[in-house]
Amino acid sequence: MPDLQMAKLSSRHFHEDRAAPRQMAGLDLAPVGEEAWIEVIQKMDEVYKDLIESQMLLERQHAALQEAQQFIGSVLGSMTDVLIACDARGGIQQVNPAMVQLSGIAESDLVGTAILDLFEDEGGTIAARLGECLRSAQSITDLEVHMRQNGSGTTPLALNCSLRLDHRGKRVGIVIVGRPVGELRRAYSELDLAHQKLTRTQQQLVISEKMAALGRVVAGVAHELNNPISFVFGNMHALKRYGVAITAYLNAQHCDADPQSLDALRQRLKIDSIAADIEPLIEGTLEGAERVRAIIQDLRRFSSHQREMPETFDVTRVVRTAVDWVVRAERVKPMVAFDMPEQLDITARKGYLHQVIVNLVHNAADVLQGVAEPRIEISCRLEGDDVVIKVRDNGTGVAEEHMDQIFEPFFTTKPIGQGTGLGLYVSYGLIKEQNGDLTVANHPDGGAVFTLRFPADVNEK
Repeated sequence: MPDLQMAKLSSRHFHEDRAAPRQMAGLDLAPVGEEAWIEVIQKMDEVYKDLIESQMLLERQHAALQEAQQFIGSVLGSMTDVLIACDARGGIQQVNPAMVQLSGIAESDLVGTAILDLFEDEGGTIAARLGECLRSAQSITDLEVHMRQNGSGTTPLALNCSLRLDHRGKRVGIVIVGRPVGELRRAYSELDLAHQKLTRTQQQLVISEKMAALGRVVAGVAHELNNPISFVFGNMHALKRYGVAITAYLNAQHCDADPQSLDALRQRLKIDSIAADIEPLIEGTLEGAERVRAIIQDLRRFSSHQREMPETFDVTRVVRTAVDWVVRAERVKPMVAFDMPEQLDITARKGYLHQVIVNLVHNAADVLQGVAEPRIEISCRLEGDDVVIKVRDNGTGVAEEHMDQIFEPFFTTKPIGQGTGLGLYVSYGLIKEQNGDLTVANHPDGGAVFTLRFPADVNEK
């Protein structure tokens, strides 16, 4: 810079004293020579200007380079994973602070070291994989290795490696990124624990909703049980009376009574009527007992905490039973209209379907509180390989802003304390487990329509 300034000052001095050069050494320069000197000075000015611009450009580039180096340094310093940059021969060129901390070796000692000296590689697997990465540009993903630590044994790493190219696309080395496997295992363990906790919570939600639904329909179930039990009791009392009459008649026969007396006794005890009535009484009693057993089985299946296996059953009967449970427990009983075949056998999870129907009908009954003529319409039919069940009420329907939230957990429009917000959520999950779907829409004539669609044979899906 000082030499350029001196040249600049000299050129100015030359312009100011043009006459002096002509008298030097007694020579008188021609005008052409003066123009040549002026041209030289102008060239010097241009060179000086170019040098100044080049110097400013270099300063800007140097500042940008420093910023880039600081940025790269901060990124490398903030990385928790190990990073190693190697040349084409496997020599370490650069490492990040995480590598220094994990290995316990200073960066100056690591640079220039062969990368293979850092790992235990008895079978040569690591060397082969790194060489393959350099030759064929095939990346390495999650290769578990054991890295030597300074004086403290080894530590497992999950290694990832990729090829490094220069600005001309030439292969100049590899970049290795490693994460301690212990950290990964700890993260996976925490994730697994969180998943198990979520699964248990979901199961508890299902069980809680089952118990809540069961509590709501206890009155209806009690009525369902009362009918066949009363029928059995009535039949058993009649059979007891018949037994007394038959015993008396048989005793008279054993006493060798005369035929006329026996005939009179037979008429008085109505033995012939008893004989004709015994078989229907027994059949009716068995039917009532079977009905009680079926209800108890439904209750056990409904309240079971275990995952249910598919079975073949009559879906029409299950739907009617579920509806009866709910309607009998309601203080104001809605009118229920069925549009179903007499019998429709399917293979599915019976308890799941029973609970879903209970939830949907109970939800419809709640909506109809205060409606002048409450009505629930239930249809069931087979469409192709699917069973389609629809539950419609004549209430106010579902608000548009609630359509996307209605199957979310804990969402409810009921007052606090009157609803858990889990019924539809649990129902949606139970139908999904049967490879089915549960949707809601508003009916053109008013009210909401919930549509169940699931395979008629879940074993085939």
